[in-house]
Amino acid sequence: MVKRNLKAKYASKTINVPPVVTVLGHVDHGKTSLLDSIRKTDIAKKETAGITQKIGASSVETVFEGTKRIITFIDTPGHEAFSAMRSRGARVCDVALLVVSAVDGVMPQTKESIKILQESQTPFIAVLTKSDLPNKNIRMVKDQLTKEGVLLEGLGGNVPVLEVSAKTNFHIKELLDLIILVFDTRSQSQEEEQDEEFKGVVIESYLDSRKGPVATIVVKSGTLSLRDEIVIEEVKGKVKTLMNDRGENVDRAGVGEAVEVLGMENVVQVGGFVLKKDSSKKSAQSLVSLKKSLDPKLRETAVIKVILRADTLGSLEAITGLLPDLVFVIDQKTGEITEGDIGSAKSSGAIIIGFNTKIRKNVKKLALDEKVLIRNYTIIYELIDELKDAVEGKRLQEEERILGVSKVLAKFPFEKTFVMGISVQDGRIAKGDRVRLIRNDEIIGESNVISVRKGKESISKTEKGGECGVVISPFLDFTIGDMLISHG
Repeated sequence: MVKRNLKAKYASKTINVPPVVTVLGHVDHGKTSLLDSIRKTDIAKKETAGITQKIGASSVETVFEGTKRIITFIDTPGHEAFSAMRSRGARVCDVALLVVSAVDGVMPQTKESIKILQESQTPFIAVLTKSDLPNKNIRMVKDQLTKEGVLLEGLGGNVPVLEVSAKTNFHIKELLDLIILVFDTRSQSQEEEQDEEFKGVVIESYLDSRKGPVATIVVKSGTLSLRDEIVIEEVKGKVKTLMNDRGENVDRAGVGEAVEVLGMENVVQVGGFVLKKDSSKKSAQSLVSLKKSLDPKLRETAVIKVILRADTLGSLEAITGLLPDLVFVIDQKTGEITEGDIGSAKSSGAIIIGFNTKIRKNVKKLALDEKVLIRNYTIIYELIDELKDAVEGKRLQEEERILGVSKVLAKFPFEKTFVMGISVQDGRIAKGDRVRLIRNDEIIGESNVISVRKGKESISKTEKGGECGVVISPFLDFTIGDMLISHG
């Protein structure tokens, strides 16, 4: 019934060009499980018992209306990478899957994905995962999507919606049919003509210690063949090897296919346009590049300086494209975090951010000794959210008025609490001040000065160079050597 209804709604001619599909949605809503389930339906893989090669994309072969068709799925770190590629001017995918859990409904990343899809005007299908679970709430999810501006079929809109289950394979084949129907209908309605001139888009890029620079390219028009001389923005190369997602070496790749390419002079940028050498000059205006500016002026206004290390250039560019404005990138590259990075961070006052990268024990120990902060992440949105929080905290800290800085010299009991013997290093400290206790550059807590004493005499404040005893409330477990910051 589902398939018959889809045919009636999307009757169209068969097109043998593979649609390129990306999957967006909130973390833990079943994106990876969905792709795994889809790959298990690949008839070509079943026939050859091939092993899928991780190249940043995978092709799935299915039968649609009696004809073998191929669908190319892009594997990305999430909607951040898709957004980064789109912002570089690259129209990578033809159809997107908006994955929403039928149990949890619309979540923050779902909303971000919807915004990206709407801004890019990418045709998409709402895929309601986990529909095999007894606590699913399809009506709730559809209502939530409607409130976010997703006009679903059956509710007055034209966005297809389908319930699926990766666990039971429910509607997986129907989903593949629907992808082809949406793609064919879009191609027919736009009367697109296939350009014979080769153009491609880089969806993944990294440096391999044995292979050298590696790039995964999706062909958008024309064909890419062995020994072709290509240009990716400013980087030249000659195609030495083409490998598909099954690990097979091929001689050529056509529209909609993804291949791993060897032969570039240097590592290239994700989202970069790929042209053949003889057409690169006349197509130069098509080369759109987005680079995170490292203008020295940004260093002056930045509140946080970072050194970035990531597993691939795709991850790296996704991160740099989403960094808050007040974050200054001192250095960025792929690979593991090294002792040299610790030295650079210490001398520049930067923190080190890693994404899916290695940190050896000796590097961790050196960072601890040098008091350099290292954070390593596996989910991009968590990295970005924490940096945003850090920027906001730094900004508020800089906006507040620092009234004085004091050092704790002694600790002695007084009634039911302890008196803090201090030396005022700068400014002053006064009764009623809001104070922050700092130990080894870490905030221990916030409190208030309820008493300032000089010997047995109660006084209102002590200026720079003076010593006094202060009592704070609420009590903080201070120790000799701590710093006390008075602020307004």
